[in-house]
Order: sequence, then C-alpha cells, then structure tokens
Amino acid sequence: MRGQRVRTTLIGLLLLLAGVCYSSWVLDYFLHSGLDPMRSFLSELASGHMPHRNVYVAGDVLTGTFALLAAAGLLMPPMLVRNRFSITAAVAIAVFGASTIADALMPIECLAGRDPGCPSESRGLLPQLHHFHALTSSLAVFGIFFAMGAASLAAWRRRDWPWLRFGGGLVFVIVVLATLWMLGADRLDGDYRLGLAQRIQVGGMSVWLAFWGVAVMRWRPATASPEPSDAVSGGTSS
Repeated sequence: MRGQRVRTTLIGLLLLLAGVCYSSWVLDYFLHSGLDPMRSFLSELASGHMPHRNVYVAGDVLTGTFALLAAAGLLMPPMLVRNRFSITAAVAIAVFGASTIADALMPIECLAGRDPGCPSESRGLLPQLHHFHALTSSLAVFGIFFAMGAASLAAWRRRDWPWLRFGGGLVFVIVVLATLWMLGADRLDGDYRLGLAQRIQVGGMSVWLAFWGVAVMRWRPATASPEPSDAVSGGTSS
C-alpha cells in the first residue's frame, strides 16, 4: 500500500511538472521575441530563426517526457488504471507526450514575412517540414483532448481521480471554447485574435494537467471501480 502511495505521488508530480513545462511560452513576456501574442501561433516561438527558441523546445521536450513517464506509471504492471475510461486517458496522454516531443524536434523552419529568404509559398523540403509539424501538433492536441475527456468520465462515472471533478470540468469547457474560437479565427477573414485564443487554449491545457496531477496524488487506486463486466464475472466465479 505504501508503494502504491509513492507511485501515485510520483505520477501526479510528473503530470504537474508537464503542466508547468507546457507553459514555457509565458516566458516570452520576459524574453521578448517580438511576436504579437494576439495574432501569432505559439509554434512560431520555436521556429528556426527565433531567439531563445531552445527555451521553448526544451519546455516541450520536458512536457512530453513527463507525460510519457506518467502514462507508463499508470499502465505498467500492476496497472493502477482498471477501466476503459482511465486506460484511455493514460494511453491518450502518452500520445500527447510523444507528439509533443516530435513537435518540438520538427519545428517550423522560418516565418514568412519575418525571416529573410523565407518564401511565402514554401517549396522543396520546407513545406514537408511544415506538414510534419502540423501533423505532430494536431496529434498532440487530439491526444490531450482525449485524455481530458476520458479522465473526466473516469472521475464522474468510475470514481477515479475524484478531485478532478472540482475545477477540471470547468477548465475542460474553457479549453473547448478557446479551441472553437481559434479554429474560427483561423478560417474567417478579419482579426479575431487567433493568438490570444491559442494561448487561452494551451494555458487551459496546462492548468488541466496540473489539476490531473493533484487529483492523481490524492487518489486511492484501491477505491477505483472495475468495469461492470469485470465485477459480474468476479461475482459469478466466487
């Protein structure tokens, strides 16, 4: 029991650290990249010619590493997660972690209109790098969205991570609304503060990861409910 308690504390701490590191973009308010936070993508902070890009790359690599370690801690035998919702959340956060690392290691090479020699319409290898970056970014977002949804269901329907109910759901709603705002701003003509929308989205994801970390630290896996089918089969065999 003591070993299980130490394990959940370490996993929760890893998720908390992932949330903190995923907020590395906040440092731009002190490092002053020159990008307009209301209209720029966060990925631009780590583009090939940006000052201090290594700070943001390191932040994302650490985020992904902590997320992968947390997922491994939840899934390694003996598994702490015992129902489809919590297992899905653990697998999804592993996808988020791996995609975030890949995203950091395959950044946008240059910014059109800012970096000399960067074509407005990329040719050759450059568009492929942009496509890879777009793919890894999308996978990371899908991964954390699945993790947020599955973990919320686990908290409400299976009583895993019950502390996640207090505030976690509200943060999830804010992230969803910010994502819809960002998608609309990216597709509509006019200035809809796309950069602000993404910063609210990613900031909410960071806060949610921290919420989940605290929820895991306060969690008692022995109280987690198995799947109903497992409970039925267990009852008939006794």
